Amino acid sequence: MALLYNARYRALFYQWLAIGVIGLIAWSMFATASHNLARNDIATGFAYLSRQAGFVISEAAIAYEPSDTVARALLVGLANTIKVSLLAAVFGTILGLLVGIGRMSRNPLLQRLMLSYVEALRNVPLLLYLLFWYAVIINVLPPVRAALPLAPHVYLSNSGLVIPSVTFERGFPLAFAAIALGIVSALMIRHFSLRRRLATGTPNHGTVIAWIAAIAPIALVLLLDGIAMAFDLPEKGRFRLTGGLQVKPEFVALLFGLALSVSANVAEIVRAGIQAVNKGQWEAAMALGLPPRRTMRLVILPQALRLIIPPLTNTYLTVFKNSSLAIAIGYPDLVMVSNTVMNQTGQAMETIAIFMGAYLSLSIAISLFMNWYNKRVALKER
Repeated sequence: MALLYNARYRALFYQWLAIGVIGLIAWSMFATASHNLARNDIATGFAYLSRQAGFVISEAAIAYEPSDTVARALLVGLANTIKVSLLAAVFGTILGLLVGIGRMSRNPLLQRLMLSYVEALRNVPLLLYLLFWYAVIINVLPPVRAALPLAPHVYLSNSGLVIPSVTFERGFPLAFAAIALGIVSALMIRHFSLRRRLATGTPNHGTVIAWIAAIAPIALVLLLDGIAMAFDLPEKGRFRLTGGLQVKPEFVALLFGLALSVSANVAEIVRAGIQAVNKGQWEAAMALGLPPRRTMRLVILPQALRLIIPPLTNTYLTVFKNSSLAIAIGYPDLVMVSNTVMNQTGQAMETIAIFMGAYLSLSIAISLFMNWYNKRVALKER
């Protein structure tokens, strides 16, 4: 009876009871669905994942052929989703940071331009912008035979963007390991040099050493001929472009739309974070003789970052979920590939469960990483 008066025991008991009830409801729903499907002679289970896919995917972030399995096709869709979402998050964050700082400008023209940018992007549904940018690329840009040369061996047309491509013939794992080693070494050197400067007050040469440490591993691999690369440069013919890497218009439109949408949200988050920093921090930096740019970079933004990270997490979660709108313009993301699989196999429940689980896993991974980073930059009481 003493356990009934133990608050910790009661809390655990209620939690496990709730989990049991939810599990029972889920099992009941699954059993009912399985019985009804079997009664109507509809196949169930995940054995269909090992069948031959038999359909073409117009753009694949990883190697894929129609003779591959259905599981491989779904993996291609997931890889496409991750690729476009990551690029949109990176470009949108950089652009949003600049726009957010521009919103704080003392120049009235720049301030109003940035405000118009933010309001125009935040108050129109993303789907309409995706359709708009796709229509612009298809209808406004010239055809392939009259492609615009943006730079040497870089062409833009209504068939997309064509750029030079690089293929690793040998040593890709070695090159990847060298780059990773360089980045880790540079970050460690930078961290310890800053700590040494704060402890001793000696001049900081860590930035130069960090750059050397970042470049040295890959430079050493190149000098030792550990990797071999082949460059494929696009060439403009009379009627078509040959060679290079073609970035299709569906990908360009989706990336452009997602990145601009992210940038508008990030801009408002950055503006709110900067405004939340006490005015005395600006005055203290000015009293020390710091120019405005260094004040923003060294004093204001590091403090605003503690306030920016939590809402920024939600923005990154949203961009991954909004990538599912790619089906409207024909980009083969996870949802579009899943729809094709459902139409061919007729096993909708299993396929929907797979891409729901994929989105849930991605969202949880993003949340865990951002929560970890938030704890790293959070203000700690001494």
